[in-house]
Amino acid sequence: MVNGGKCMSRKVLAVLFWCLCSLFVPLCALAQASAPNIVIILADDMGWNDVGYHGSEIRTPHIDRLAAEGLELDRFYAQPACSPTRAALLTGKSSQALGIYSPLSKLNPTGLPLTEKLMPEYFRDAGYQTFLVGKWHLGFREPAYRPTARGFDHFYGHLTGGIGFWDHVHGGGLDWQRNGATLREEGYSTHLMAAEIDRVIERRDPEEPMFLYAAFNAPHLPNEAPDEAIKQYENIGDPNRRIHAAMVSELDNAIGQLMTTLDEQGILDNTLIWFMSDNGGLNPAANPEWMLIWSKRLEGWFGRPLPFTLWEFIRTNALDGGSANTPLRKGKKSIYEGGARVPSVVYWKGQVAPSQSAQMVTVRDVLPTVLAAAKLTTAEPMAAFDGVNQWPSLIAGAEGNTPDYLINADEGEALYRYPWKLLALKSGDVELYRLDNDPTESADLSAAQPDKVAELWQALDEYPRGESVNVPLWRSLMDIDFFGGEEDRAPWSEIDGD
Repeated sequence: MVNGGKCMSRKVLAVLFWCLCSLFVPLCALAQASAPNIVIILADDMGWNDVGYHGSEIRTPHIDRLAAEGLELDRFYAQPACSPTRAALLTGKSSQALGIYSPLSKLNPTGLPLTEKLMPEYFRDAGYQTFLVGKWHLGFREPAYRPTARGFDHFYGHLTGGIGFWDHVHGGGLDWQRNGATLREEGYSTHLMAAEIDRVIERRDPEEPMFLYAAFNAPHLPNEAPDEAIKQYENIGDPNRRIHAAMVSELDNAIGQLMTTLDEQGILDNTLIWFMSDNGGLNPAANPEWMLIWSKRLEGWFGRPLPFTLWEFIRTNALDGGSANTPLRKGKKSIYEGGARVPSVVYWKGQVAPSQSAQMVTVRDVLPTVLAAAKLTTAEPMAAFDGVNQWPSLIAGAEGNTPDYLINADEGEALYRYPWKLLALKSGDVELYRLDNDPTESADLSAAQPDKVAELWQALDEYPRGESVNVPLWRSLMDIDFFGGEEDRAPWSEIDGD
């Protein structure tokens, strides 16, 4: 009887062991699948007053939902232009230290330094599948600089800074591809991107978590939108603002479609979504006075489009921007608040309580913050980033710490040591603002606060700056990065080196 009992015990143990072994693989898969999906949504040239939740006349119900049900970041800062913001976003580092000071021309032989590890590489190392749909704009003339060589398993979209929404052309070359293969697709780029996002989500491996970078090209110039979308804003008198509003609405619809697809796939509740704009909105008020005067004068003489490509490129950038950054000062390519303070929301149902944060958060904080939110450990310490992990303070509603932050544009440089901001203009003038009391930068305190000016000036002088990777301006002006138009060369996906 004793021996029989021992045999029975062994059999029971064997069965239990077999059951545990059979469960081991599914349990591991379940643990991996339970890791949060990460979705970064980047709008292109969306202004502070281009979203409904900031009181805009533009209707953005899906972005407004993210803000209402998520954490609205009231003081989120990008860089004043696209490539610098994208570099900081994907590396967690200062764009100036990386040597990216302005938008990369299609003529740039290099791009974001190859020595840098990018956001998708961190997630791929952790078992994530990684997707980029939309705009790259961080270098492409050598294969090593392209998205699928920088950590993305899948890339659909365009490599350069701005394309025609219908013709998908940039600077004379078709710029539309999937994983290096040129695509000649008919359709509005925002719609095509939204459809591709649906495809990658639906066809992903459900056993692995997903990192998706949805980098829309809307509402960047050129002002192009479907007629039915434009008709919704017939009440807006300014034609540039009217079309811009339609472009924003189409972007908002795409975001709503993305959320619906996540929900239908049963993964919306386990997905962290971070929405932001890459810089402030483009509008005439953000441009130098000379550019406005001459653009209007030439337009009066010759009409539009102007007879020379360079002139027309300057004119359209000076006069056609339909964004609004009210009440912030100026806009894209400016070191005033309208250039860098942008709409941003973090949404994660059940993990992030609906609220608003006045904490200053910068685009270089995004990578260390989402790594912490996903509870991913990396070989690189958090100290390797210039940005900081803001996750503990954001979910607790507490005030965190934001290191000094530098932005640069054609006007000069500005250093943030919140709530203080020092502007060093190329004219030689210095301005000082206290942003918590004066977000519209209307009261220059430089004369009244000489000690604070001296303190911040020293920090500005010591701020790390790398050697620029941007080609000289004169070279880019010889072959303009025009948005849309006729093709006069091979598609950009087929270029190989210089």
